[in-house]
Amino acid sequence: MRSYEDTYRHKGLRKQLITTLKAKGITDDRVLDAINNLPRHFFLDTAFDQIAYEDRAFPIGEGQTISQPYTVAYQTQLLDIQPREKVLEIGTGSAYQASILAEMGAYVYTIERQKKLYDANKTFVFRSKYPNLKFFYGDGFEGLPTYGPFDKILITAAAPYVPVPLKAQLRVGGKMVIPLDEGGVQRMLRLTKENDEGSFGEEAFDQFSFVPMLTGKKG
Repeated sequence: MRSYEDTYRHKGLRKQLITTLKAKGITDDRVLDAINNLPRHFFLDTAFDQIAYEDRAFPIGEGQTISQPYTVAYQTQLLDIQPREKVLEIGTGSAYQASILAEMGAYVYTIERQKKLYDANKTFVFRSKYPNLKFFYGDGFEGLPTYGPFDKILITAAAPYVPVPLKAQLRVGGKMVIPLDEGGVQRMLRLTKENDEGSFGEEAFDQFSFVPMLTGKKG
């Protein structure tokens, strides 16, 4: 049985990480506080314990990664999360990003298409801490129409296009943050739903590199 311990060393490394994120342009104190409060090493294999707070991605199995903290902070800052907002996340992975959103007081609905990763989160260490975090096994391109509309939608994989069902599940005035384009590099976009007729405002930000967003479920 793995023991989860958050030592003074871990907390010190998180403070160093916060300094790094500030230097890279993360300014939202609520995002920085959530990252500082959440032990990232809990979401990684114990083999990564010594390097868990380096600002880089790490493998988590099934060809997936836990995003680098800067990417997590950047996407979260673009979403402008407010307490009690309903947020749909596509791509649970290790549940680190979802936990950051939950730590900020959002009601988080997160979908994972990889059954092994979904099953691994059934024993998630923070399930009792975050009753506002709900896990689903499904196809991210379809979203969760039963639970919408959502105030915010976050896609944590490289999407070849903006899925139409996700557009429909966003409330008017809601925002979607999505890394768009196939290939090695994606543009980070923030879409704002302007009306029920399907008009969206679009803002383009920096370029990132994500694992591809795939359709369907993988058992």
